[in-house]
Amino acid sequence: MAWTVLVLSGLLETAWAIALDRSAGFTRPLQTAVFAVTLVGSMAGLAYALRDIPVGTGYAVWVGIGAVGTAVVGMLALGESASLPRIACLALVVAGVVGLKLFH
Repeated sequence: MAWTVLVLSGLLETAWAIALDRSAGFTRPLQTAVFAVTLVGSMAGLAYALRDIPVGTGYAVWVGIGAVGTAVVGMLALGESASLPRIACLALVVAGVVGLKLFH
């Protein structure tokens, strides 16, 4: 259960990062509210998962999911560069997250 919650929390990290960008410095109320709710949910899920997963592993997996998810949303929906080197680097992050899970 802790791993499932950790993955969902990582996805919420992606949501709050995108909402933070879209809030335009907290000047847009809806995007700011989405940011706040997803931030709290993400942190709460991370805190729950860390009861069973070591902090180094849990935090690295959480950040990795959030970073890759945010970059992918940026490339697919926000017009950010989807160059081969960038995708290769994201694949390395994914490999690291999978490795941390496998060798936990």
